[in-house]
Amino acid sequence: MKAKEYLQQLQRLDTVINQKIKEVHDLRLQAQSTGGIDYSKERVQTSPSGDAPFVKPICRIIDLEAEINAEIDKFVDEKHKIINQIQGLKNSDYIALLFKRYVEFKKFEVISVEMNFTYQYVIEMHGYALKEFETTYENL
Repeated sequence: MKAKEYLQQLQRLDTVINQKIKEVHDLRLQAQSTGGIDYSKERVQTSPSGDAPFVKPICRIIDLEAEINAEIDKFVDEKHKIINQIQGLKNSDYIALLFKRYVEFKKFEVISVEMNFTYQYVIEMHGYALKEFETTYENL
């Protein structure tokens, strides 16, 4: 695995967690809403049929929340590991650049402003930082 792909796994985990949180939010709205009743049909008395319509979404919410907690634990562990690896590099500019890019998820334009470098220099330095990261941690 290349350094860039390895470092991008934090962004992927963050995206997955956020998507699952949105799904839980949507399921909560679905479980809280009541369905409409059609009064135009003939009234027929029937016996209750199975679970209430909100039971399925609630079970799914519980399962998703467990998945989210597991993903968050994984994210925290990976983030800690990657931060320590980035901080293990020798060049302080490389450390700052890789941290801003892969831990804080900042764009190169923002990084160039924050570090007071040109955009082109940040792009170039990024390549060198990735090479140093790969050299330092060959067994990714």
